Amino acid sequence: MPGGRSAGVSEVVSSRQQAKVADPEEMHALGLRLGRVLEAGDLVILTGPLGAGKTTLTRGIGEGLGVRGPVQSPTFVLARTHPSLVGGAPLVHVDAYRLAGAEELDDLDIDFERSVVVAEWGAGLVEERGSWVEVVIARPTGSGDDEDIDWSEAPVEPREVTVLGYGERWAGGVL
Repeated sequence: MPGGRSAGVSEVVSSRQQAKVADPEEMHALGLRLGRVLEAGDLVILTGPLGAGKTTLTRGIGEGLGVRGPVQSPTFVLARTHPSLVGGAPLVHVDAYRLAGAEELDDLDIDFERSVVVAEWGAGLVEERGSWVEVVIARPTGSGDDEDIDWSEAPVEPREVTVLGYGERWAGGVL
C-alpha cells in the first residue's frame, strides 16, 4: 500500500462519522447514501485491506450517482470511468495501489474538476487537490491483524467504517 500523506497537506478533520456495517448489502447501502451527496470535483479515498468492501462501497456510490455500470475493481487497468446516465458527474474509480506517487496519478489524466473520483489505496497521493472524504474500513477491535488477512476469502464479518471529511466542503458532515 502506498505510504503516508503528502508533505504540507492539511490533515484537519472537518467531520467524522462512524458506522458499523454488518454485511455487503449494508456496505452497498452506505455507498448509495454517499453517492447521493457527491458532486463533480469531489474526491473520496478508500482505505482498508483486500476484501474489506471498498469496491462494494464504490458500487453503491456509482448507483447513488446514477452512473453506467457495472462498477468493477479497476485493479488491472488502474482507473475506470463510468459515465452518468442522469446528466451528472461521471465516476472515476482508481486503484492507486501500484502507483509510486502523485506524478503517476497525474499521468492517468483524470478530470478531477468534472468527475467524482474514488481512489482505492489513494491515501497520500491525492489530498493536495483540496477537500476530500476518506472512508476507512476496519474489522472490529479484537478481530486480529487487518494487514495479514485477505478479507475476500474470509466469512462475512461486520466492518467498522469511519467517514472523515477534510476541508471546508465537508465541515457540516458528509452523510
